[in-house]
Amino acid sequence: MTTTPRWRTLTQHHLFWPVAVLVVLLLINVPFTPDFFSIKMTDGHLYGSLVSIVLFGSPLILVAVGMTLVIATGGIDLSVGAVVAITGALTCSYISDQSDQGALAGVFLAMGIGLVAAVVCGLWNGFLVARMGIQPIIATLIIMVAGRGVAQLITDGQIITINSEPYKLIGGGYWLTLPFSIFVVAAVVAVTVALTRKTALGLLVESVGGNAEASRLVGIRSRRIKIMCYVFCALCAGIAGLMISSNTSAADGNNAGLWIELDAILAVVIGGTSLLGGRFSIGGTVVGALVIQTLTTTIYTIGVPTQTNLVFKAAVVIVVCLLQSPKFRAKVFGGKLGGRFGPGKGAKTDGGAPTAAPADTAPTTAAAPKMEVS
Repeated sequence: MTTTPRWRTLTQHHLFWPVAVLVVLLLINVPFTPDFFSIKMTDGHLYGSLVSIVLFGSPLILVAVGMTLVIATGGIDLSVGAVVAITGALTCSYISDQSDQGALAGVFLAMGIGLVAAVVCGLWNGFLVARMGIQPIIATLIIMVAGRGVAQLITDGQIITINSEPYKLIGGGYWLTLPFSIFVVAAVVAVTVALTRKTALGLLVESVGGNAEASRLVGIRSRRIKIMCYVFCALCAGIAGLMISSNTSAADGNNAGLWIELDAILAVVIGGTSLLGGRFSIGGTVVGALVIQTLTTTIYTIGVPTQTNLVFKAAVVIVVCLLQSPKFRAKVFGGKLGGRFGPGKGAKTDGGAPTAAPADTAPTTAAAPKMEVS
């Protein structure tokens, strides 16, 4: 019986390559910014490049976490950027109409209105996908296009500025020496991990993404699972919208959250979750979002020309995706083929015995009754 070398086991972990790329991107900044890793305490607040990366990457992490569950069901959500804009526009619009913009009651009510609007958008997306059977990319494209127009209508095409200290805490304030947004992100990620890994919810989401029809036939309410994931994704986008508008103390219906859906999808893919649905990794998504934000910071640090930064960004993403591909690593580095979360179909274990290949679809017969349980 042969044993797999420890280094090979480490490189086959689904988080190894995203973390390795993140470390490389961080180290690239050192020659251009010698104090890149230094963290200073000023006026009771921690400042530094690492803190800034997490701070400015917080909205992307939130959106990407919600996107992970949607992609795990085999769907996609292109409307999150518009939801970010709608939430920020509604919240800032309500606060700006108040005589006392610093009143906690008014701020909480404004935030509630914005988040309710986000949930409604998620329900609409889930209804079109799960109940009406519309392709996710088309269903969510509706709000992606129309939602941005709705945000412009709310703001009358203007940038609404506010002056509310309680509201500024969400995206631009500090608590316990750290940016408050870090605590918000940590809470959302912790709750998501607890619900998907400590309960059966994660397995249900993965089963729906693996084979929605087979899941329905065995009694899983696949349609409700899908709707729930779209609502959660929209809620995460809504919180990100509060964070972005809070950090700038303004609502910009045209530019707020613009193209964040693409960065979120990239973060999910970099984290190792397949766009085909099924198994997912929240931790991988968080690392992927940090890679995207660190890449953005690196582009500005090393002085990449503005007109070519998107090309540079795309090139790095391609490299990351290729490094994650078992087939690519096998051809280039001569490594063993392995699946996303372990040996692939037909792969051999350490002892040489072939493992049982998981069925791509659940077996059904022509006479199998179709129960409507969703």
